[in-house]
Amino acid sequence: MTEETPGFDKHGEHDAQDKHEVNDPSEANADGAASDGAASDGAATEGAASDESSAKEDKSALSGDAAKVTSLTAQLDQARTALSERTGDLQRLQAEYQNYRRRVDRDRITVKEIATASLLTELLPVLDDIGRAREHGELVGGFKSVAESLETSVAKLGLQQFGKEGEPFDPTIHEALMHSYAPDVTETTCVAVLQPGYRIGERTIRPARVAVAEPQPGAAAGSSGKDEATDDEESGGPDEG
Repeated sequence: MTEETPGFDKHGEHDAQDKHEVNDPSEANADGAASDGAASDGAATEGAASDESSAKEDKSALSGDAAKVTSLTAQLDQARTALSERTGDLQRLQAEYQNYRRRVDRDRITVKEIATASLLTELLPVLDDIGRAREHGELVGGFKSVAESLETSVAKLGLQQFGKEGEPFDPTIHEALMHSYAPDVTETTCVAVLQPGYRIGERTIRPARVAVAEPQPGAAAGSSGKDEATDDEESGGPDEG
């Protein structure tokens, strides 16, 4: 009996080992499931970390784009300001140039008129001689042709003659050399033209030299008295006291 007990024990140990070996696959499955769960958790963690990293990158990219837009907007504003300033400078320069051109044209016309007036002023005595010769009937033959050609030439240069008998006296264009009184005038009047006046455009190069006549000093009073007498006669005479 004592010898068989160890054998029983050995057989029992083998059965225990066999039972232990039979239970090992379930434990292995549990360990695998735990390992798979851990792997899934790790993958999920890595995915979340990746998404967060991507979100950060997108946010950083958007921030960078916003900074670029702000920078470009500032550059555009600077360009617009510079363009506005250059446009203003160009407009001022153009206005100054237009004013300069007008001044040059006006000065050119003035210089031309002065030069023409200076030349024609020297010819006025010749024109006076031609006028006196015409009045006396001496403007004949070749002298007449030359005189007419000269008068035509000075007229093309803009020379105009003025001054006529009977026109009112104007001190801006007339020069009175003789003075008298006349009963048949009502204002100071040119009664004779001694020398005609000449002008170029609006510029008078010589006033007309004339003889003028004024109304008689008592003519106005006499005329007023006659008018009053006529009125009295028409009303039946003055009232008696």
